[in-house]
Amino acid sequence: MPMSDAFKQRLFNALPEIAAHYGTPFHIYDEVGIRETGEHLKQIFSGIDGFREYFAVKALPNKQILKLMKEMGFGFDCSSIPELIMSRELGATTEDIMFTSNNTSPEEFAFAEQDGGCILNLDDISLIDKVPNFPELICFRYNPGPRRTGNIIIGNPVEAKYGVTHEQVVDAYRQAQARGAKRFGLHTMVASNELDYTYMVETARMVLSLTELVKQELGIEFEFVNIGGGFGIPYRPDQAPLDIDTLAKEITEQFDAFKAKNGFVPRMYMESGRFMTGPHGCLVTKAINFKDTYRNYVGVDACMSALMRPALYEAYHHIDVLGKEDAAKDMTYDVVGSLCENNDKFAVQRELPKIEQDDLLVIHDSGAHGHAMGFQYNGRLRPQELLLRADGRVELIRRAETVADYFATQNYTPDAFTPGA
Repeated sequence: MPMSDAFKQRLFNALPEIAAHYGTPFHIYDEVGIRETGEHLKQIFSGIDGFREYFAVKALPNKQILKLMKEMGFGFDCSSIPELIMSRELGATTEDIMFTSNNTSPEEFAFAEQDGGCILNLDDISLIDKVPNFPELICFRYNPGPRRTGNIIIGNPVEAKYGVTHEQVVDAYRQAQARGAKRFGLHTMVASNELDYTYMVETARMVLSLTELVKQELGIEFEFVNIGGGFGIPYRPDQAPLDIDTLAKEITEQFDAFKAKNGFVPRMYMESGRFMTGPHGCLVTKAINFKDTYRNYVGVDACMSALMRPALYEAYHHIDVLGKEDAAKDMTYDVVGSLCENNDKFAVQRELPKIEQDDLLVIHDSGAHGHAMGFQYNGRLRPQELLLRADGRVELIRRAETVADYFATQNYTPDAFTPGA
C-alpha cells in the first residue's frame, strides 16, 4: 500500500508542529524507511557475488539523501553533469558512478572522464567515435526492441529513444575493443514502475543470455550486468506490492545456473530510484481555498511545480487528510493547485473526508520523481525538502526557492551581437 504505517506513526503525530515550524508546502522523507529498504535489498541479493545498487540520482537529487545511499555502500546512477558533481562531492569515484546519459554532448563526455572517470554507459553505437579518450572499462545500454514490451512510463522498446539494438550490440563491443576497451559491462532498462516481479526476472534472463552471445562472438566476459531500475511501488491502496523477495530468489538462481554452465558469472548491478525512496516521502500541503462550481474543488498551497506526476502521467497519489484518516469519505473533490493549467490537479474526483480551511493534506509517495521533476512555469516555485531522522529530529535539507532565485538568471553581463557586421 502507499506510505507505510510505520512512516505514518513516525510522522503524523508530529506533523502539526513540523508544519507550524517550517510552513507549508514541503516534501518530507523518512530516513528509517530508506535505510530499511536499502538494507533489505542488500540482504536478499547477497547470494550474488558483487551485487550493488546504484541509486538513480534523478529520482531524488538531494545531497543528504545521497549521503544515506553512500553510507549503505551504494553507487550512483548519473545522467547529467550536475548529478556527477553531486556524487563526486560526496566522495564517489570511478566505479562508484554509472554515467548513463543519452543524446550525450561533448561537454558531458569531457566532464565524465574527469576526477578518475566513471563507468561510461553508452546509449548508442554512434557515440563510440565521439568519446574523446576511450576508457578501458566500457558499458552499453541494450534495447531489445520487439523482443520485449514496455509500459506507459518508459514506452514500447521499439519506440524508445534509448539503447543499442539487438542487431548492433555485438558490433558495438567489437568497435569498443578496437578503441582500446579491455573491460566490459552490459546495461538495460526496459520498464518503469513495474509491479510484476516476473518481468524483472525475465530482464535478468535476457541480459545473461546476451552475455553468452557476446562471449561466443567476441570472447568477452562481462564483469557486470546492470538490470536497470524499474522496480515498482504500489501507489494505489488496492495494489499488491512487488514481490521483491521472490524476485531476488529467482534472479539469484539464474546467476547460479549461469555460473555452473559457463564457468564465470558477472556481478549484478541495479539502479533503483523509485523503489528506494518513493514510498518514503510525502508532500505536505495546506487547504487554502474552496470552490463549488460544476465540481467541488479544494485549493492547496502546493501546485504541480512540486509534484507533476499526476498531470504528466495521470498518476494516482494517495491522499490523507491529517486527523481524518479514519473519517468517512463522504465528499468528492478535485484537489488543485494555483497554476494556470487545468491539469494542475493532485486528485480528480477523489472521495475524501470533508476538508476544512487549513487542514493539512498528505500526498503520498513523493519520495521519487517529486521535487526532482519540479519547474518554474507561471513563476511558481519549488518547495522546501525536509528529512525525518531516525531519532525524530527534522532537518531542512533544501530551502524553498525564492523570487530572487527565479530572477537570478536574468542578472547577467549584457551581450549583444549583430551577425554579418
